[in-house]
Amino acid sequence: MEMNKNNELPYERFLRFGPSSLTDAELLAIMLRTGTKGTDALTLAHRVLSLYDPGQERLIGLRRATMPQLTEMPGIGEVKAVRVLSAAEIANRMVREKCLEAEVFTDPEMIADFYMESLRHLSYEVVLVAHLDNKCRLIGEDMISRGTANAALLSPREVYMKALERRAVQIVLIHNHPSGDPTPSQMDAEITEQVRAAGELMDIRLLDHIIIGDLCYRSFREEGRLP
Repeated sequence: MEMNKNNELPYERFLRFGPSSLTDAELLAIMLRTGTKGTDALTLAHRVLSLYDPGQERLIGLRRATMPQLTEMPGIGEVKAVRVLSAAEIANRMVREKCLEAEVFTDPEMIADFYMESLRHLSYEVVLVAHLDNKCRLIGEDMISRGTANAALLSPREVYMKALERRAVQIVLIHNHPSGDPTPSQMDAEITEQVRAAGELMDIRLLDHIIIGDLCYRSFREEGRLP
């Protein structure tokens, strides 16, 4: 299927100079391939990139987009929406693969990116524990609690039972806030301290506690709440 005339320039530039020569909107326009009556593919691409913040175009809009949001946009049908969401999912999987291939699993931003898409849409809290070896490499993960919209029940005993089973030397707690605001609550702080103290007794270090919001996160380690 040929692209329409309005999209020939970005397509040709891609062939001549490579993808890095194109803007975000131009790359997305190539994926959309065609526009609709009165609207070219580049214009549609600009609209999609503005989903996250109408005041500016950001690629993060692709991660935030949903099927209903896209198909409600004039010129975006089911086929185009599937292309956009497929591209976003590929990007998400690339992030996760990069994290898994990293020599260490300690950077809070990287860990937040790794879990962001799987947790930020949930309407209830879940608590995950990531198990690390003595070189801070990820060796496994477990969901240890699934709660309501307000709180997840967490037992330090359950945390370390899983850690001992996997022979972890360090762990990272990860949980989401369905409200989208990752600000730690008083309960979050108390649970973190309980888990940290229990880990000291078993010589398993709590490396971080990361709270996932809606495309944002908070790290106890970054904020100096963990030694």
